[in-house]
Amino acid sequence: MNKALFTAALAGVIATGFSAAYADDSKMMEGQAKCYGIAKAGQNACANASGSHACKGQAKVDNDKGDFVLATSADCAKAGGSDKAM
Repeated sequence: MNKALFTAALAGVIATGFSAAYADDSKMMEGQAKCYGIAKAGQNACANASGSHACKGQAKVDNDKGDFVLATSADCAKAGGSDKAM
């Protein structure tokens, strides 16, 4: 396999992966927003506001004011969360 063909194939695989990840995120977020302060330990959606971790599922305690889950505004308010990190 020549180098140009390999490079083109690799670029295609990477682009497909990025577009698939973006598509999944946009579906998940439709009608939802970040809701801080209601995530259970290990169930946060992404990095926290303080920067102590950078990934989904790394919240160490329940209801950390810097960790969020995705929720509708109504569900967030019912659960006692906030749209801003506290």
